Formats: sequence, C-alpha cells, structure tokens
Amino acid sequence: MATLGHTFPFYVGHKPIFPMDTTLAVIVAIFVTALVTFIIILPGIRGKMRLFWLLRVVTSLFIGAVILAVNFSSEWFVGQVSTNTSYKAFSSEWISADVGLQVGLGGVNITLTGTPVQQLNETINYNEKFTWRLGENYAEEYTKALEKGLPDPVLYLAEKFTPNSPCGLHGQYRLAGHYTSAMLWVAFLCWLLANVMLSMPVLVYGGHMVLATGIFQLLGLLFFSTATSLASPCALRLGTATLHTHHGPAFWLTLTTGLLCMLLGLAMAVAHKVQPQRLKAFFNQSTGEDPVLEWNPEEGGLLSPRYRSTTESPEPQDIPLSEASLEACCKEEHHREPDCAL
Repeated sequence: MATLGHTFPFYVGHKPIFPMDTTLAVIVAIFVTALVTFIIILPGIRGKMRLFWLLRVVTSLFIGAVILAVNFSSEWFVGQVSTNTSYKAFSSEWISADVGLQVGLGGVNITLTGTPVQQLNETINYNEKFTWRLGENYAEEYTKALEKGLPDPVLYLAEKFTPNSPCGLHGQYRLAGHYTSAMLWVAFLCWLLANVMLSMPVLVYGGHMVLATGIFQLLGLLFFSTATSLASPCALRLGTATLHTHHGPAFWLTLTTGLLCMLLGLAMAVAHKVQPQRLKAFFNQSTGEDPVLEWNPEEGGLLSPRYRSTTESPEPQDIPLSEASLEACCKEEHHREPDCAL
C-alpha cells in the first residue's frame, strides 16, 4: 500500500509531461509562421501567378518541415499494448495500463499510462526518453532510471535496448539512426539548394536538386530498413501480453515525401525538355530569348523588374523638325554642309 504522501517510499515522483516533443513543436511553429507570413502577402500577387506561387510555397514548406521533423521524431518504430503488469520493484501490486514504445533515430521513448490513470493512490502517467545520439550515453541514462525507481514496464523495455542486452537492439538501431539521420541532413541541404536555384533562371538544376532531395530520403529509409531487419527478434513480454512493433508515422511520411520529391524532380526535367516556356511561366520567369530590363512603376520599380525581348521593343522613329529649327541647323553647319536644303 502506498505510504508517505501516497507514493512508494524512496521513489521520486515522475516529471511533468509535455503533450508534444519540444523540438518538434519548435519546428512546426517555425514553418507554420513562415506559411502564415506568405499567405498574408498573397493578395499582393496579381493574376494566375497567385495560385502558382501559393502551390510552390506550400509544397516547399511541407517538404522542408517533414525532413526536419522526422529527423527528430521518435516514431520510426512504434508499438503499444494494454496489459496487466507489476508496477514497481519490491511491490506485489499490479496495475492495468497501456504501455507504448517509440523508437526514433536518436533513442527510444517509453510511455506508461494507467487505465484508469489514478491507481494505487497515485497518478500513473509516465513518458521517459533514453537517447543514444552522439555525445549521449544510453547506459548512464538507464542507470539513472534505476536509481529513480521508475516502474517495472519502463525499466524492462529500456533494458532491452542497453548495449549489454542479449537482444542486440542497441547496436542495430543506433547504427540505423546515425546513417538515416545523416542522409536526412543531406536531403535538407539539397532542399535548401533547390529553393535557391528555383528562384533563379536555372530551373533545370533546381529540378535536379529536388530529385536529389527525394533520393537521399529514400536512401535514409534503405539504411534504416536494412539495419533494423538485421536485428534478431526479441520478444517484449509485459505481464499478460506481448508488445509488437511496426513502422511508425515518421517512416511512412518520409517515404511519401521522398517519392513526391522524385516525381516533382522528374516532372521538372521532362517539362524542361518538352515545354520549357510553360515551366518558366509557372515559376514566373521571363520567356524571352534576349531579355532587356524594363523599368515599370506599376511593378515596383527596379525591385520588381519586368523583362521583354528586343524583338518586342519599339522601332526607332524619325521625329520631324520644324522649319525654324532646320534653318538654325543649316546656319550653324553652313561651313560643313553648304548644300543644306529646307
């Protein structure tokens, strides 16, 4: 029975749980702010280009947000089970709870939620994270969890991913996380280069960078799937049930975005060969062969130039002079052209 303020003796209380990972919250906030900013200035764009511009912005922000978010997400491999299990060490009390496991590129996240939450005179709602990124020591974090006296289901799952565990999950998932994260960072750099090139008159190279963005995302998935498939099966038994894992939302979202980038890159390459003028029109770029800068006050001056070809420029016109002006011209140049006629 719980004592000492409705908690087990010598156990510290669990830390408050934020409903969303703070890193993901920051990433989502940044890209949503950028999207709202672009939508605010959208009425300043006239004509059909407004729709094209909005489509480009939304697609680009979506791809960039997904690449960053999945890199920090812990939902590459997920599993959840409802079970009756022991609560803590040195106690014979059992609880009914939902146990969740989320494996990411940088570690594992383990959740324990009682059904109902209030059991044994305390709140059973834990969300613990154990990381293996560079500079982090998973074994030390597991040792600290033992010292804190976390519930048995949390410690049991965390122990399966320790370096000394016979399951060997730590080495496989840690290696997969490192290589997949590296590929995603390269994909993010390609996305940045693609945005820069698509804002310049080098659309074909921008399309190549979009294609490279998708390729590196799919390479990251290949590394993750290959490394994790080599891990030996390890049964995760929690009380009266067994926890089974499968690919999570981050995996499928990366796959979808990678395929989308490849399709967009291939479409731009084909459009550049078949309909280059329409491709330039979609990106609001000049379609003239010999552009000449023309200043137009209605388009914002030199900050927003318009271009037109020399073939569209007006032909030079002869402006007739009056008789008085012609006589003055003849007097001034009489010593050079004595035959000046009216």
